[in-house]
Amino acid sequence: MDKIIQKKKFNRKTILIILGLVAFVAIVGYGYSLSLNKVYRVDADKLTINKVGYGDFEDVVLLNASVVPLTSVIVSSPEGGTVAQIFTENGASVVAGTPLLKIANPNALSSYTASETSITEQINQLRKLRLDLEQNQRIMRQDMMDIENSLRTATRKYKIDSTLFSKKVITREEFNTSSQDYEYYQGRKTLLKQAIAQENQSRVMQLQQIETSISRMNESLQTIRQNIENMTIKAPVSGRLSSYDPVIGKSYSANEMLGKIDVLKGYKLQAGVDEYYVNRVKEGQTAQCEFNGKNYKLTVSKVIPEVTAGQFQIEMVFEDKSPDELRRGLSMQVKLTLSDNSKSLLLAQGQFFQSTGGNWVFVIENGKATKRNVKIGRKNYLYYEVIEGLQKNEEVITSSYDQFNQYDIIEINK
Repeated sequence: MDKIIQKKKFNRKTILIILGLVAFVAIVGYGYSLSLNKVYRVDADKLTINKVGYGDFEDVVLLNASVVPLTSVIVSSPEGGTVAQIFTENGASVVAGTPLLKIANPNALSSYTASETSITEQINQLRKLRLDLEQNQRIMRQDMMDIENSLRTATRKYKIDSTLFSKKVITREEFNTSSQDYEYYQGRKTLLKQAIAQENQSRVMQLQQIETSISRMNESLQTIRQNIENMTIKAPVSGRLSSYDPVIGKSYSANEMLGKIDVLKGYKLQAGVDEYYVNRVKEGQTAQCEFNGKNYKLTVSKVIPEVTAGQFQIEMVFEDKSPDELRRGLSMQVKLTLSDNSKSLLLAQGQFFQSTGGNWVFVIENGKATKRNVKIGRKNYLYYEVIEGLQKNEEVITSSYDQFNQYDIIEINK
């Protein structure tokens, strides 16, 4: 009899199909997991990797400072104009009052000359008025002397005639004449005395006003003459001329800087500081620098908080006398101390900070780097201070994250 052969449940073809489906599902699943975690593969030699350390954190900043004079005085012209003459050159040593250059301004000079002439005329008129007042006073005094003389004569005649009239030697008419003359000169003297008193009071006030006006006009005249003289620019102090490059015919506005005079009585350092430290740098903080093999201590004397191109400016003075060999423009490296040393977790500086702002880093474990939130505190020229998120000896990618900051996992190929 024929034997019924049972059909196999899983033949070779079925098994291959099933294996293919499993592989496809696995690939799809792996791809899906990659899409969730965004893996980026990179060779280890293209990364900078540093371990988290623990030690003393030096709260210092390295600065490139320039040597500048302790005091510099700006040279400018009160009047605008063009350069007519140049008497000295840049870098020359000058003493106070040394002529530097001459500015020509015909319009201003013409105006000054006209004003000088007008003021001189007004002064002459006031002086003439003063002379007239004095002359009037002399005339009134002369009148008073004449009246007093006439009054004395009339008084003497009146007394004589009174005696003679009482003895009936002269007539009443003669006596009345002498009496009228006496009373007349007495009245004139009284009136003239009142007029002189009033005139004296008025004259004193007028003379005071005249003197005040003449004094002010003389001051104006002096100012005008000084302005004319100021067209020859002179050194305001003694020192070395710098930033000075006039050319014949070059125009300058009023109060525009023509140059500087560096007073040769010591130097200070000027440096730009990253704006990151704008709230931490204060006047009175200490710094150090090295020059010709010697260390020098400095103190921050001025902080200019305006930020330009990512930096603000500070000035530092030497605690002791500045080195004699210093010269304007020399560059020196300065270590500025912000606070005392302290024990902290330390992470080497790197370009990762520009990508993350110090809010997270890639931490390496078993050949893979994953994102981890961290908290970064202070920084110095070597390290960042780690406050939260990392442990000692953990490895962190510290090079730039610009190529993979959108990924969650970094697979590192050895």
